[in-house]
Amino acid sequence: MKVKVFIDGSAGTTGLRIRERLESREELELLSLPAEKRKDLKAREEIINAADVAFFCLPDAASIEAASLVHGDTLIIDTSTAHRTLDDWAYGFPELFGLREKILHSHWIGNPGCHASGFISLVEPLVHEGLVSPETALSCFSVTGYSGGGKSMIADYEAEDRPAALSSPRQYALGQAHKHLKEMKKICGLESEPVFCPIVADYYSGMAVTVPLFKKDLRGSVEDIRALYKDRYHSTIVHYDESDDAMVAGNELSGRDDMKIRVAGNEDRILLISVFDNLGKGASGAAIQNMNILLGLDETTGLVV
Repeated sequence: MKVKVFIDGSAGTTGLRIRERLESREELELLSLPAEKRKDLKAREEIINAADVAFFCLPDAASIEAASLVHGDTLIIDTSTAHRTLDDWAYGFPELFGLREKILHSHWIGNPGCHASGFISLVEPLVHEGLVSPETALSCFSVTGYSGGGKSMIADYEAEDRPAALSSPRQYALGQAHKHLKEMKKICGLESEPVFCPIVADYYSGMAVTVPLFKKDLRGSVEDIRALYKDRYHSTIVHYDESDDAMVAGNELSGRDDMKIRVAGNEDRILLISVFDNLGKGASGAAIQNMNILLGLDETTGLVV
């Protein structure tokens, strides 16, 4: 019998990528609603509860509403910000300590944010293993392609008469109130949110997230960090990058669902770098990986890695 899957919000960027990845999988049956019923609460309630797995690819308020409609055993994977830091939801980054087992035994998965995935992949292992104190004040900058802004931003960047400013990298969230900060702090076990500087640039997808670290804030050495990352990240999906390339391209893994972790800099000023696709391991790819875990399948099934 095929596994029934429903994508609530399949017209958005994340939902479309999930559907593209799942359409050719013969073990799955994709359920859908006609366009005129996509906002019909009763119809949504029926189809969500008829599914074995439901992806919520919705704004926060709509995801909260969708979760309230669940009354059966449907496995829920929410790609919005709404449930990521709630204790009764498993945080969907299985490479972190203890989370794969928690995901496996949960019906409710909060899929990580894209920028947050990069920051957390770099910082959580260091805090967990005591190489960085939870009290440390950290900073982070992240360069992303414009697809992370959804359909509206994609249309702006791909318009023929677009403003000249869109041809230049643009820093945003200048008020330091980005929606990913809450999960960055909680999942890493930090006492304060990092100073976070996200930048959107003129390319479709992919991101490079960098966390600078001074030697004085490190309880150990650069080699201790490398050894920890090598031990933690050696799967097909998340792996340590041994390269010493002089530059990092944000679009290096565009279209893919894996992630590279790298350490650069020197003994005094260290750069922790995570490279991946904001629509891959930063969104849709991570959601599908979590579904594979819940279904007892190889985690890479249907992914581009």
